[in-house]
Amino acid sequence: MKKAKNAEEYIERQRNIIASNPDCGTSRYNLGVALLGQEKYDEAENELHEAIQCSPNLAEAYVQLGGLCLRRGDLDGCLAYNKEAVKVRAGFFEAYGNIGFVHLQKGEADEAITALKKAIRYNSNFIQAYATLANAYLMSGLVDESIAANLKALKLEPNFAVAHNNLAIAYIEKSEYDKAIEHCDKAIELGYEVAPEIRKEIEKHRDESA
Repeated sequence: MKKAKNAEEYIERQRNIIASNPDCGTSRYNLGVALLGQEKYDEAENELHEAIQCSPNLAEAYVQLGGLCLRRGDLDGCLAYNKEAVKVRAGFFEAYGNIGFVHLQKGEADEAITALKKAIRYNSNFIQAYATLANAYLMSGLVDESIAANLKALKLEPNFAVAHNNLAIAYIEKSEYDKAIEHCDKAIELGYEVAPEIRKEIEKHRDESA
């Protein structure tokens, strides 16, 4: 099949496939994702719902619908769609990552940890899940576990700024200020917006160790 030159051509092609085969869930999903790329959110959402009607096991469509819920601040809706995704595909690591993220946003650290561990079990290279898990551990007061999760993220990507920021916070908690300063500096060097109160704490201890 000839490659589409641009998004409009790709969308037109998906519409043509759907016109000749209205029950093709994959084409409706492809169209929905393309419309998301054009920020046509309502139309995209309709197509994703249609995709699920045609193909109830299309786990990716549930995840995309969850993303649309998150976009409008509907955490419960996002959680529900991602739970549907793992029902139809047990090892869908991305959905478990989203479930963990939503639980963390809701302040439910234990539930977040459970989901994020599953995400990592199904994909040991899921760097974002390690970072979110590290935050969940920190929220639960499990500082050493948080540090370990961040270090695993950095093993996958040494320049992952979020993990450096998280480590700065965790090492402050442990009063290991040299390590906190090192990771804070690295996060800033990588362009991360470190919270003002963390920077203030770091500078206080930098002055003390100078």
